[in-house]
Amino acid sequence: MATPLDPQRTIDELKELRALTGDEDGAHRVAFTPVWAQARAWLQAKLEELPVEVHTDEAGNLWATLAGASERALLLGGHIDSVPNGGWLDGCLNTLAALETLRRIVATYGTEPPVTVRLVDWADEEGARFGKSLFGSSACSGTIDMEEARRLVDRDGVRLPDALAEHGIDFERIRESGRELAEAGGYIELHIEQGPVLLDRDLPLGAVLGTFGVERHEIIFRGQAAHSGSTPMNKRKDAFLAAARMSPEIYAITERHGGVCTIGSCRTQPGIVTSVVAECTITLDQRHLDAESLARMLAEAKEASERFAGEAGCTVEWKRLWHIDPILFDDELIGMCDDSIREVAGESLRLPSGPLHDAAEPARVGIPTVMMFVQSLYGISHNKIEDTREEHLAQSVQAYDRLVEKALHWLARRS
Repeated sequence: MATPLDPQRTIDELKELRALTGDEDGAHRVAFTPVWAQARAWLQAKLEELPVEVHTDEAGNLWATLAGASERALLLGGHIDSVPNGGWLDGCLNTLAALETLRRIVATYGTEPPVTVRLVDWADEEGARFGKSLFGSSACSGTIDMEEARRLVDRDGVRLPDALAEHGIDFERIRESGRELAEAGGYIELHIEQGPVLLDRDLPLGAVLGTFGVERHEIIFRGQAAHSGSTPMNKRKDAFLAAARMSPEIYAITERHGGVCTIGSCRTQPGIVTSVVAECTITLDQRHLDAESLARMLAEAKEASERFAGEAGCTVEWKRLWHIDPILFDDELIGMCDDSIREVAGESLRLPSGPLHDAAEPARVGIPTVMMFVQSLYGISHNKIEDTREEHLAQSVQAYDRLVEKALHWLARRS
């Protein structure tokens, strides 16, 4: 007997996963750890109840394929890994909503939908252990920097290739996973917003325009160590003074250009109470949906750092940690996403994504892509208090399913 879409089942499975892989301190599904492997096995067992082919690719991404009348494939993507002490919805909502939609597709079309449908659980979206976000999806898209990734180590000194080997993944072959995208004609991802925009507008759902471009740098100010008691204030070359002036400046930059800027860490040397700071290293993360605005933000931050260094009698050096261009999603799929949201919730909002998501990787290589956001309570994520109202979760599953159905026929017409 055909099984209709059941959003409550998704909510129940989210709670089941929370009980299996979390505690009072939050979720613990950090990629390439035993708890992540346990979550993966749990998801795979549910997938194997359906008439789908399930396998893991060379980069550790889990795929479930329902072959259709056309080999062209609609990808339903997400990730089940979390940050340490993370929220109960980040990542896993998209995989479990996709699972429920896959069940509905089987109930509707049997074993031959209009096009092939593939659910993918990307490996290590968060980058929590090794600092490399979008590992599995960037390996699959071919954009991963192999030399950079080969050198990554965790806080215990374990190399990324060695951690992968513990889970049966050969690091040197990870880019072979790119064959999985050979027939991909579209990619759809549902995610909690992780910010307050939908909450502030009192809307449950929104269509995502794209993901912010990112400039991430380390900025090193170098001055001169000197005794804190005997060195007059006007004689100091205080690296911390120069670095500290960057904090209000990045807020002024965002007032001029939009986007967001964050100084996320600060290290000083010699780092003792009795010495003027000789070296101060800060990290700067800048994000914007418009490439030209992002470039201006970076240029203005560099000019300011040189000015502040000069005023403090210091020098400054910049080291790029990471860069990704803004990724704009497909206009037609955004329109379908809007329509699906309105059918379920009455009103939709188009908004960009500040956080990165796996969706950026298929979009980077030309696969039509869209994301749907569901409201986050408190505007908080990557935190054990992360939450979304159950009625909004149910609406997200319904709207996501409608979007997938529209995309199935859209892709069939293009195939």
